[in-house]
Amino acid sequence: MLLYLVAIALGAALGLLAEPAAPVLQELIEPLLMLLLFATFLAVPLIEVGKAFLDVRFLGTVLCVNFVVMPLVTWGLSRFVVDDQGLFLGVLLVLLTPCIDYVIVFTGLAGGSKARLLAAAPLLMLVQILLLPVYLWLFAGPQALSAIEIAPFVRAFFLLIIVPLIAAGLVQLMAKKFRAGQLIDQVMAAGMVPLMMATLAVVVGSQIVSVGSQTSSLARVVPLYVFFAVIAVVVSKYAGRVTGLDVSATRAVMFSGVTRNSLVVLPMALALPASFELAPLAVVTQTLVELVIMVLMVRLVPRLVP
Repeated sequence: MLLYLVAIALGAALGLLAEPAAPVLQELIEPLLMLLLFATFLAVPLIEVGKAFLDVRFLGTVLCVNFVVMPLVTWGLSRFVVDDQGLFLGVLLVLLTPCIDYVIVFTGLAGGSKARLLAAAPLLMLVQILLLPVYLWLFAGPQALSAIEIAPFVRAFFLLIIVPLIAAGLVQLMAKKFRAGQLIDQVMAAGMVPLMMATLAVVVGSQIVSVGSQTSSLARVVPLYVFFAVIAVVVSKYAGRVTGLDVSATRAVMFSGVTRNSLVVLPMALALPASFELAPLAVVTQTLVELVIMVLMVRLVPRLVP
């Protein structure tokens, strides 16, 4: 955990001291996420993913937490910034969309079921694509809905899930017969921690300055994101207990309930009209808050669900 906190601190320092580097760091986020997820998927035998996809109880729990309970929590929290269109829509965009990428990595670090969460990723993406417009219409009205584009979801699903998953499957098959496949497996396993550190550093470094320029406005959403995470942890732990999930599955539900699709919805927020200018920064702020929370959860979740 200390290494990940150091990576966050180094990323913040780099972003603040070398401000022109922010666009370069922004471009590095996607390739690093793809490598990180490739390494993660490589460590999960594909047969386990197939079995996990049949775990209806886990899938039902994850879907219920993310698309029934947490949207109600999001509606309540968003009322505190309803007076500012940008903050309001930014909060809704990011909190209504559960993460499908690095949540799998953090789940594995905390002893949660990576295979189950990987199997749930296609469902999480599909359902949020279908329900996000519905929730935005209910919570923010037709004006906000008309400004949203869904294309970034499809692109992110292809690049961050499909491509790394296929690559990992091919390497797993190759490793059964060829030394080269085994070598790739070993290298990626050894590179998991450095890749996670690099991802944390570039995400923070690329966004810290833009957030700092609107500190006074964005300070309003920080406690909302913290409360969201705390509520999600409690709700997810209780949901896992009620549905009779085992320890690793409950931990996976907890991470899924907390972690949001901020890096995917950011392009959507950036494409909004000028009247929603704070929406992208509200999304970025959630990313920064969440990364710290995720690192802490890696240590805390095993204690909460031993």
